[in-house]
Amino acid sequence: MNSVRRAKARDIPAILDLLVQVDMVHHNGRPDLFKGPATKYSAEELEAILADEETPVFVCTNGQDRVLGHGFCIMQHSGGQLLEEHTTLYIDDICVDGAARGQGVGRALYEHILSYARKRGAYNVTLNVWTCNPGAMAFYEKLGLVPYKVGMEKIL
Repeated sequence: MNSVRRAKARDIPAILDLLVQVDMVHHNGRPDLFKGPATKYSAEELEAILADEETPVFVCTNGQDRVLGHGFCIMQHSGGQLLEEHTTLYIDDICVDGAARGQGVGRALYEHILSYARKRGAYNVTLNVWTCNPGAMAFYEKLGLVPYKVGMEKIL
């Protein structure tokens, strides 16, 4: 049975493997921007991220505690002269191991993240998705997420 929990230092090798998978999806879609294969964090950086309450990382594991996917999050606080004050849980990354896709891992991670955000008093949950990753876009739309701003570019 799959379960979701807070990531631990012992999960770092599996998380690094998943980060390479994420990078390669982006590299294949936008090789002009993403190097491949690479990871966005080193093992040392992951240790610091895992220790920080403002950057929770969750993993979905199977019955043998094998990591099937991860969800990186960042607590963000906004407000000021222009914007209303809100706490947002930003989902920096959700990745499901290629061999575990279609088994509900992504949904389990997302639902756990939503529950965590509610417990922390967040107003909303946000994320960014690259247009070169239509599978992720369809997945997030299926979960009920809707666009709230759009980034645009012109390559020179």
